Amino acid sequence: PAPAPTLASWPVPRWLAGLRFDNRALRALPVETPPPRPEGAPSAPRPVPGACFSRVRPRALRQPRLVALSEPALALWAWAREAEAALFFSGNALLPGAEPAAHCYCGHQFGQFAGQLGDGAAMYLGEVCTAAGERWELQLKGAGPTPFSRQADGRKVLRSSIREFLCSEAMFHLGIPTTRAGACVTSQSTVVRDAFYDGNPKYEKCTVVLRIASTFLRFGSFEIFKSTDEHTGRAGPSVGRNDIRVQMLDYVIGSFYPEIQAAHASDSVQRNAAFFREVTRRTARMVAEWQCVGFCHGVLNTDNMSIVGLTIDYGPFGFLDRYDPDHVCNASDNAGRYAYSKQPEVCKWNLQKLAEALEPELPRELGEAILAEEFDAEFHRHYLQKMRRKLGLVQAEQEEDAVLVAKLLETMHLTGADFTNTFYLLSSFPAGPESLGLTEFLAALTTQCASLEELRLAFRPQMDPRQLSMMLMLAQSNPQLFALIGTRANVTKELERVEQQSRLEQLSPAELLSRNRGHWANWLQAYRARLEQDKEGAGDPEAWQAERVRVMHANNPKYVLRNYIAQTAIEAAESGDFSEVRRVLKLLEAPYHRAEEAAEVSEAAEPEGAGGASGRRRSYSSKPPLWAAELCVT
Repeated sequence: PAPAPTLASWPVPRWLAGLRFDNRALRALPVETPPPRPEGAPSAPRPVPGACFSRVRPRALRQPRLVALSEPALALWAWAREAEAALFFSGNALLPGAEPAAHCYCGHQFGQFAGQLGDGAAMYLGEVCTAAGERWELQLKGAGPTPFSRQADGRKVLRSSIREFLCSEAMFHLGIPTTRAGACVTSQSTVVRDAFYDGNPKYEKCTVVLRIASTFLRFGSFEIFKSTDEHTGRAGPSVGRNDIRVQMLDYVIGSFYPEIQAAHASDSVQRNAAFFREVTRRTARMVAEWQCVGFCHGVLNTDNMSIVGLTIDYGPFGFLDRYDPDHVCNASDNAGRYAYSKQPEVCKWNLQKLAEALEPELPRELGEAILAEEFDAEFHRHYLQKMRRKLGLVQAEQEEDAVLVAKLLETMHLTGADFTNTFYLLSSFPAGPESLGLTEFLAALTTQCASLEELRLAFRPQMDPRQLSMMLMLAQSNPQLFALIGTRANVTKELERVEQQSRLEQLSPAELLSRNRGHWANWLQAYRARLEQDKEGAGDPEAWQAERVRVMHANNPKYVLRNYIAQTAIEAAESGDFSEVRRVLKLLEAPYHRAEEAAEVSEAAEPEGAGGASGRRRSYSSKPPLWAAELCVT
């Protein structure tokens, strides 16, 4: 094999020479200098007690090559040129002033305390200060091993890196609080990965993503002090070190919540309570935003929850296609813990764990009282406010608006309607008292409903009939053992699928269309009446209509990063063509309808579908192809 590449000593290009690093986190929090390792000794994960960071070094890649740059993200602090970006954003050369380190944190994963986790593939480079007075933390994800690398190589591969890169930027342009991604760099270095955990590993190209945020600290950052967990027997690596917890609170509140620090400088308990209150509110608003665009995170563990209310760590995420409140985007989430409809309650549960991790600096009963008082109220307030905008209700709020939204989602569920496209279509709903155009609108709306073929695919059985029969026999003969196996929910779902399949076999396409038209006609009648009420509150009906359409276009995206769109870009990139990643990125930078640039974006960024598509040109704003339902993300 060729000799391993080493970190380059490279002249810093002019566009990077003006960067000013001020790595406050490493000054404010304890940093471990790792013990020396014999030359050539393999990396291995190890405990890191008494520290929030451990110093690391990126491991160079062979022939780094830029996949894509996000110019809007990099404009926060620099301009970039392609060849130099591949060098500096792969980790093959370090920016002057960068101090690579890996962050130590713990986490509750799928409801169980997992002990020490940490940055297994991410490296803090440092914090860049801009001329505008902003401060941005830079990270490389996939740059090599750290003390927390569970697979011991600290690498990420092309498919997962493209998904993270594109979704970070997609979420930002949707207006949702998120970490950013500045660059994606791949290479000729490879690692072995078993993508679907099915015993079929393969070599994949090592790829690095440059991540940008105010901070990547998370709920799990405060769980390193946790005492031995009664269920798993695991403890945090810094148990008993309340001095570090105090340091971390001082750093986080002083750096990211300075107004709270200033208001409660003389009372640390009140300061910490105000901090937890604000984290609770931000988290509630963030998850409300997710629900309103149909975003599913997939792995809402406490180590994937940002301490400043950002969407963080894009792994097995997904956007809803057919509306299904029970949709699970992560194929390894067998119990459906992180289903779309459960995201608000899971975020609240994670906040409860954060409150526990802040004790004694925040008394437990005070944290719990804040959570009970704030989360549900803030979530429902923000969710309904956003949904009203999505429906174009621009005048006074009505108590029945929550019922109207609930009935809409019920109708979408009953008809298998596409989440994104249904909301986008509603902006063209004929809002006058006459039914002019209503027939045409109803016809357009029903094209966004699931076909019989889609429904049969969605509800196809997941278990072998013999396996299901055995499970049902076990439930009857030995219910205690059946309960211990923990598959009751899976069996119930499978029985529902079998029943649904049976009903679908009896249904014709014409009957399905008639049924869908009936469901939508009923809801549209209520919607029209509500719009009439809204218009009556406006002085000028024409101005009201213009404002309604403007607000709806600003809140109902035409484009989201559906799994099949990401997959199309990944397949092209794996064959060496990065143009599709770059086209999709441009598309996602303008997700909302903009009349002056709609034609330009459409022509430039809606390429032909790929994968199992038939070769016809498919707009990325149309319903996904059937093969999209077969995609599996773990």
